[in-house]
Amino acid sequence: MTGDDLARRRGAAAVDGMVRVRGAREHNLKNLDVDIPRDALVVFTGVSGSGKSSLAFGTLYAEAQRRYLESVSPYARRLFHQLAVPEVDSIDGLPPAVALQQQRGSPTTRSSVGSVTTLSNLLRMLYSRAGDYPSGQAMLYAESFSTNTAEGACPKCHGLGRIYEVTEKSMVPDDSLTIRQRAVAAWPTAWQGQNLRDILVTLGYDVDKPWRELSKKDRDWILFTDEQPTVPVYAGFTPTETRAALRRKLEPSYQGTFTGARRYVLSTFANSQSAMMKRRVAQFMLSTECPVCHGKRLRPESLRVKFAGMDIAEISALPMKRLESIFRSCAEDRGTGQANPDGQHPEKAIVAQRISQDILARLEVLLDLGLGYLSLERSTPTLSPGELQRLRLATQVHSNLFGVVYVLDEPSAGLHPADTDALLKALHRLKESGNTLFVVEHELEVMRSADWLVDVGPGAGENGGQILYSGPPDGLRTVTASQTRRYIFAQGHSTGRTPREPRGWLRLRGVSLNNLERLDVAIPLGVFTSVTGVSGSGKSSLISQALVDLVADRLGQRIEPDGDIDNEELEQAAPITAAGEIVSGVESLRRMVRVDQRPIGRTPRSNMATYTGLFDHVRRLFAATKLARSRHYDAGQFSFNVGKGRCPTCSGEGSVCVELLFLPSVYAPCPTCHGARFNPKTLEIKYHDKDISQVLALTVEAALDFFSGEPTVQRSLRVLSDVGLGYLKLGQPATELSGGEAQRIKLATELQRAQHGDTLYILDEPTTGLHPSDVERLQAQLDGLVEAGNTVVVVEHDMQIVAESDWMIDIGPGAGDEGGTIVASGPPSEVMKSERSKTAHYLRKYFHP
Repeated sequence: MTGDDLARRRGAAAVDGMVRVRGAREHNLKNLDVDIPRDALVVFTGVSGSGKSSLAFGTLYAEAQRRYLESVSPYARRLFHQLAVPEVDSIDGLPPAVALQQQRGSPTTRSSVGSVTTLSNLLRMLYSRAGDYPSGQAMLYAESFSTNTAEGACPKCHGLGRIYEVTEKSMVPDDSLTIRQRAVAAWPTAWQGQNLRDILVTLGYDVDKPWRELSKKDRDWILFTDEQPTVPVYAGFTPTETRAALRRKLEPSYQGTFTGARRYVLSTFANSQSAMMKRRVAQFMLSTECPVCHGKRLRPESLRVKFAGMDIAEISALPMKRLESIFRSCAEDRGTGQANPDGQHPEKAIVAQRISQDILARLEVLLDLGLGYLSLERSTPTLSPGELQRLRLATQVHSNLFGVVYVLDEPSAGLHPADTDALLKALHRLKESGNTLFVVEHELEVMRSADWLVDVGPGAGENGGQILYSGPPDGLRTVTASQTRRYIFAQGHSTGRTPREPRGWLRLRGVSLNNLERLDVAIPLGVFTSVTGVSGSGKSSLISQALVDLVADRLGQRIEPDGDIDNEELEQAAPITAAGEIVSGVESLRRMVRVDQRPIGRTPRSNMATYTGLFDHVRRLFAATKLARSRHYDAGQFSFNVGKGRCPTCSGEGSVCVELLFLPSVYAPCPTCHGARFNPKTLEIKYHDKDISQVLALTVEAALDFFSGEPTVQRSLRVLSDVGLGYLKLGQPATELSGGEAQRIKLATELQRAQHGDTLYILDEPTTGLHPSDVERLQAQLDGLVEAGNTVVVVEHDMQIVAESDWMIDIGPGAGDEGGTIVASGPPSEVMKSERSKTAHYLRKYFHP
C-alpha cells in the first residue's frame, strides 16, 4: 500500500467515525479484520478465552498507548509501564485510550478509597482552610492532616495507628519448658536454634532449668539484648563438657554469634525473603492500639481541628452515603452555615462551600456506581477488583474528558444486578461526553445495552480468535456459531428441577462483624445455597469471614493468612474476628474448604500445572522414557526450578532483563533457551515427539488429546476443562491469571480429590470472568459436589447460578449500615416473590410467568 493509499484510508476512518483493525494476530487472534465505531458503547463478547481481551486490551489499547508514548520524550517514557507492540498490520482512526482493568488494590494499606478518588486531598484542604480550630491554635497546612507525612503522622506510632511489641509472653508461651526444650519459641526451630542454645551454654546460662526459674536479669538479656557476642561453640558437648573444654581452651567446633530473641524476630520480619519465615515470626509480634492517637494515626493538634463537629479521622470513617448529606448542606450554604458559626471569618464559609461542592460532585458519581457503603479510610487491599475499577471509573466520569477511548475489563464484576443498572448509567454518561467505550464483558444486561457488539469465538484458545459478528446487538440473532446468542436473547426460563431437600441445618447465632449485628442464620446442609444481596450488603462478611472463622474454629482447622506476608501487613489493624456461635449442625461436617480468588502464586514460576499437581505426573512420564532412563534422569530433571534441568542463562525464567540507558528495562526471550526455560540436554528428551517445554505450551484442551493414553493425567485435565479452563496453557504463569481463573484452578484441584462427603465448600463469586455457557459447566461441577454428599455455599451475583440453587439467602436490603439483615431465605422460586428483596426483581426474569 502506498503512502497516499494509507492517508486516504485513515482519512476515511476519521470521516466515518470507525476504528479499522487489519491483520490482528495477538495471542490466539487469527489475522482478523474488524471495523468498530467510535463515540459508542462497544461490548466485546465471547466464551472465556475466546480472544476478547487480546483484541480489546492486547491490540487496541496497546496500540493506542504505544502511539501516545511515541510522542513523549524518551526520558519521560521511562515513567510509564509500556505494553509490547501488538501483532497487527494496521489500526486506523484510533483515539488516545485509557485502560481500566481488573486488578488487585495497591499492596500498601496506606492507599485508601480517599487517596484513589483524591477525596482525601480535598478533605485535608477543607480542614486546613475552613476547619474549626481550638482557641489559640495556629492554622495547620493540609500536610498536617495526612498520616503519610512527618507533619501529620502521630509521633508515637508513626501514622500506623497501632504499636507493635515483642514481649516475654509472646516469645515464651510456655514458661515451664527449659531452653533446651525450646522455651524460647520465637527462635528458629532448626540448626540455627540449636546454635543459639549452644552459645548460651558457652556463656554460662543454665539451659536445663525451667524458664520461669531463671532470674529476671537472665531472662531479659536472652530475650531483649542487642549485644551480639561471638564465642566458641562445642557442638554436641554437654554443659559440663563445654565448661571443661573452655577451661582447657580446646579447639571449638566453630565460633558462634548470639542474637537475642526480639532482635531475631524483628530482623527476620524486616529482611527475610521467605514468606514462610516472615509469617512464622509475625506470630510473636503483638499489635495494640496506639495510646496517643487511639488508632486515628494523626498527631493530637491535627485531631483537635473539627468540621461538622468531627475530626478528619472520624469523618473519613463514615460511609460516603453519609458524607453526601453532610457536604450537601454545606455546599448549599450561603455563608451562615456550620463552617462559620461565629460570622467572624466569611472567607472560611466561602472556602468550605467551594470545596464541599467539589467533594459533592465526586461523591455523586461514586454513589451512582453503588459505592456509597465504602468509607474514605477503607484501604485498597481490602477492596475487590470490581470495586477498585469502579472507583477509577468514577474519577474518569468526573474528569469529563472528551474524545478518549476507555477500555474496561468486566466492570460489572462483583456487582449485583441493581448496581449494574447504575454502572450502565455512568458508562452512558461517559459516552455522551464524546468518548468511546470498549468493554470486555460477560454480563448479559451490559451486552443488551451496547450500541455495538463484537462477538469473538467460536470457542476458546486455538478454537477461538475469529470475529463471529460485529454490529448492532440485534443482528447477533442470526449468527448460529455464536454461543452468546443463545443467552442474550433468552426471555427467561424455568429451571425444570425440584430443589433438593436439606439433610440438616448449620445454625449460627449472634453473628456480629462489620455491618452484621447479632444475626441468626440457618444454612442448609447437603444442598447448593446461593447467598445474594447488593454490593456491600454483608454477604462476604457473613459467609467468607464469619462462617469460615466459626466453622474453622469448631473443626480445629487453621485459616491461612492471605498470600505472602510483608512489612505492610503490620500497618493493618489486628484482624477482626466474628462474634457469634454455632448452635448446631457442625457435628455432621468433616472438613471445610474455602475456594477464594487469591492468586495461586506471586511469581511466573508458579503456574496451573505445578499448582494442581498435574506437572508432577507429566515430569514422571518424561523421566520414564527410554532415553531419560539411559541417562539416569529423574523427574527433577524436568523442573525449571531445579538447577540440573533448567537453562543456566535465565535460571529457568525463560527471559532476561535488558537494561536500556534512556528507556525502561525490557524483558527479552533468553538468548540460550529462547524462552524454553530448560537446558539443551533436558529438551532432547521427547515424549510423543514433544519436549517438556512444548508440553507446557499446550492448552488444556490440546493436552487432553496429547495425553489420551494416560488416565491419571487425563483425569486432572478433564476437571480443568470442566470448570471452563480448557483455553489456558498448562504452563500459564500465575501472574497472568485473573482472580476468577485462580479460583477455578483451586476448585479443579479440589475436585480431583476423592470425595468422601460431609465437606462444606465455600466459594465467593466463582462465576467471575465466565461466559454464560461456561457458567453452566461450572454449575454442573458444583452440583456434582452436592450429589457426592457435600454442602456448597456460594456468594454470588449471577442470577443464572442463583436460579438453579436449592436454597437462597438474600442479605440486605441495602448496603453498609442499610444492610446486614436477612431479607428473605428459601428456594429461589419462593424468594422471587419477596417485595422487600432487591434481588427478587432480577430473579423473576429467570422463571416463566
